[in-house]
Amino acid sequence: MLTLDKFEEASEKVKEVTLETKLVYSNYLSSQTGNKVYLKPENMQFTGAYKVRGAYYKISTLSEEERAKGLITASAGNHAQGVAYAAQCYNAKAVIVMPTTTPLIKVNHTKSYGAEVVLYGDVYDEACAHAYELAEKNGYTFIHPFDDLAVATGQGTIAMEIFKELPLVEYILVPIGGGGLATGVSTLAKLLNPKIKVIGVEPAGASCMKASFEAGKVVTLPTVNTIADGTAVKTPGENIFPYIKKNLDDIIAVNDDELVVAFLDMVENHKMVAENSGLLTVAALKHLNVKDKRVVSIISGGNMDVITMSSVVQQGLILRDRIFTVSVLLPDKPGELSKVSETIAKEQGNVIKLEHNQFVSINRNAAVELRITLECFGTDHKRQIMKALEKAGYKPKQVRTNL
Repeated sequence: MLTLDKFEEASEKVKEVTLETKLVYSNYLSSQTGNKVYLKPENMQFTGAYKVRGAYYKISTLSEEERAKGLITASAGNHAQGVAYAAQCYNAKAVIVMPTTTPLIKVNHTKSYGAEVVLYGDVYDEACAHAYELAEKNGYTFIHPFDDLAVATGQGTIAMEIFKELPLVEYILVPIGGGGLATGVSTLAKLLNPKIKVIGVEPAGASCMKASFEAGKVVTLPTVNTIADGTAVKTPGENIFPYIKKNLDDIIAVNDDELVVAFLDMVENHKMVAENSGLLTVAALKHLNVKDKRVVSIISGGNMDVITMSSVVQQGLILRDRIFTVSVLLPDKPGELSKVSETIAKEQGNVIKLEHNQFVSINRNAAVELRITLECFGTDHKRQIMKALEKAGYKPKQVRTNL
């Protein structure tokens, strides 16, 4: 059972391995939403995510014999690093089963804490089933990433810190994968203030908790598909689900495109890197139908590999109309390209790629296609450039951007 005494005990225990992640007030997000928005930057933890809290507290409750058997878990990355680091603190062997799709940075960081990594399956659920098989075969002690009350208690220590720093907090947004973090945070938050609203946030392509919440029982999704790999879970926790039903006020599902835009917002406005799962609560802010409330968004992790980061930045620039591609038809004769370039330059557009297609028409003298990919300052600037091209006698058409 999750009790206030246990949360207080866990709060003291996790101080041994956690960094202080003070709330960050966001002028940008506050102005965008009409609320007073604070960020809880758990992406700044030593292991890059909040997961070390639950892993360390859980391992602290085990007997010497259980730790001596060796520890095993399954994780898409952040819990893996939490268990690996916590096990290292207790000089215990750790075996981590990770999906084959796990970003390389998470695999390498997990190994750096001395853990043995086994890559298996395409999603967390498949990795977890294999981890259970290995635990039974080798006698390891299994540390579940979310469906464990001790783990959830450790994760809930985040709420204790939020209340100490912002006692009048009215809304807490918490990411959901399997539900351990949401269980701990919502349960402790309601114990401290029954009137507070705690909202869970999931990726739309892996909203297993939302489906379960609506059904009133644990539901397994047939498939999951999301860029938020840390929350790509098919089945939420059975043991923790009763706490979710009791203490979570609502669940919001956000699309992957919203996470991409949120990444760009965080980098540009807060100089902060958060992984896609960690950005769920930032993307969900605009879905909150409230004003003038004190809102805390938990940024759960920041373990994103550079290749993924590059792709997300590019996609974010496209979604924000900072990069776009326009197609124009023009006669195939000298000087036409320079006219188009001059028109764009006058409007402060920056050309980054040109594609010239002479075979768009049988009559090349009538028309060839020029596709121009360019940088601009946003939607209004894009429209300004398009209007300038029209005024210059062209018929610009926006087309899909491929960088």
